[in-house]
Amino acid sequence: MSLFSFLGTLEIGFIFGLVAVGVYLTFRVLDFPDLTVDGSFTMGAALAAALIIAGINPYVATVCAVIGGAAAGLVTAWLNLRFNILHLLASILTMTALYTINLRIMGKPNLALITEPTVLSPFQSLGIPNMYLKVIFVAVVVIAIGLLLAWFLKTQYGLAMRATGANPRMAQANGIVINQKIFAGLALSNGLVALAGALFAQTNGFADSTMGIGTIVVGLAAVIVGESLFNSRSMLVIVVSCIVGSLLYRLAVSVALNADFIGFNTSDLNLITAVLVGLALILPHLRREWKARKAANGGEA
Repeated sequence: MSLFSFLGTLEIGFIFGLVAVGVYLTFRVLDFPDLTVDGSFTMGAALAAALIIAGINPYVATVCAVIGGAAAGLVTAWLNLRFNILHLLASILTMTALYTINLRIMGKPNLALITEPTVLSPFQSLGIPNMYLKVIFVAVVVIAIGLLLAWFLKTQYGLAMRATGANPRMAQANGIVINQKIFAGLALSNGLVALAGALFAQTNGFADSTMGIGTIVVGLAAVIVGESLFNSRSMLVIVVSCIVGSLLYRLAVSVALNADFIGFNTSDLNLITAVLVGLALILPHLRREWKARKAANGGEA
């Protein structure tokens, strides 16, 4: 793997670390399977690209992208809570609608940002080569957001959100407004995913209407890989594990695609993803079986 390819892998790994953290919020914290992220990732990219091309400051455009993603999450929560639509179906409905909405926002299937200013533009005068600058920038942003999220989940509001997902009846009995926490959690999750989409569009120079397909699988893969490596209840460690899981997942995919002796092509990405996620799910199960067998045999391997 070349240096350029390695840095590109790190860049995408950090960006999808935000997706992994967002997916963790819904799937693990709120126990709310949310497929909206496939649409909110594209919405973040579409809004940021369209506004930048329209002459809006890239940072303002990025904030608008986050707000758009959060609004998508609110729609899913509203469909589920107000009309009692199953969470999976509610998120699929929102995701499906977002495909058309994103096309409307962009006006065409894809937009190019090669010649447009981005969030990286103010730092290009520092003289740092662009391939290093992109990795450093996204790493700082993702790590800072990860630390803020870990802190938030340990606050009183964050603990109430975690209680909502762990035991909604008990949470409600203790005076927690669970619907409010679900609305907030889905908005925060999809806002983070939209931010990832906005950063992806600006660092890679384009936004495409199909770029969000499979985002939920990548996010889940990162969460599962991180959980398999880090067994901790500390929110800081858990958030970091999501980011590390995303990096390891992207590195594994990149190695598989660049290893000539394996013979994978870029069209085999979905197969590689399925294999990696499968291994991440199977290995912890095999490890528990091995430990149980060892304990049953009196500590002998």
